[in-house]
Amino acid sequence: MAAEIHSRPQSSRPVLLSKIEGHQDAVTAALLIPKEDGVITASEDRTIRVWLKRDSGQYWPSIYHTMASPCSAMAYHHDSRRIFVGQDNGAVMEFHVSEDFNKMNFIKTYPAHQNRVSAIIFSLAAEWVISTGHDKCVSWMCTRSGNMLGRHFFASWASCLQYPPQRWTPPSQDFVSGFSSI
Repeated sequence: MAAEIHSRPQSSRPVLLSKIEGHQDAVTAALLIPKEDGVITASEDRTIRVWLKRDSGQYWPSIYHTMASPCSAMAYHHDSRRIFVGQDNGAVMEFHVSEDFNKMNFIKTYPAHQNRVSAIIFSLAAEWVISTGHDKCVSWMCTRSGNMLGRHFFASWASCLQYPPQRWTPPSQDFVSGFSSI
C-alpha cells in the first residue's frame, strides 16, 4: 500500500488524500513518477505495478507484471524510463516503460548477487546499475553490455547506497550503509 499525504495550512497534522491498495504482501519500494500523477510499486508478492491516477481520483494499475521471485528493491530513471528491480534470488532485472506508462518491456537480467538485493541505483552518465545485497557486497554492472564491472565485499550486508549521478569513476567513494558501519 502506498499513500499520498499533504498537510493542511491550518493544521499541523497530515491529511491522507489518496490510498493505493492491491498488493497481497509487503510493498518494498514505491517511487513517484515525475511530471505524472503516478506511482511505481514493487512488492514481495512478486509484482511490479505502475499506478496512474484516473479521472475518478483513484489510482489504478496501468501495468501489472509478475516476477519469478519476490521484489526487494527498485530504482527508476524517468528520462530514460528505465526500471531496475532487485529480487530475493539476487537478480537485478531491467525494464523499459512506454511513454504512456501502459506497457513495460523486459531488457535484461543482471546476475548481481547470491541472495536478496537490498538497494539499487542507476547512473545514466556512466551507464551503470549499482546494487548491494544480503551477500555482503556492492556490485556495479554496465547496462550497455550487461557485464559485471566490479564487486566489493563488506563485513556485513548493506542496507542502502548513494552514488553521485554525474560521476563515472569506480564507486570508491560511494556511501554504503550496513549493520556494522557506514
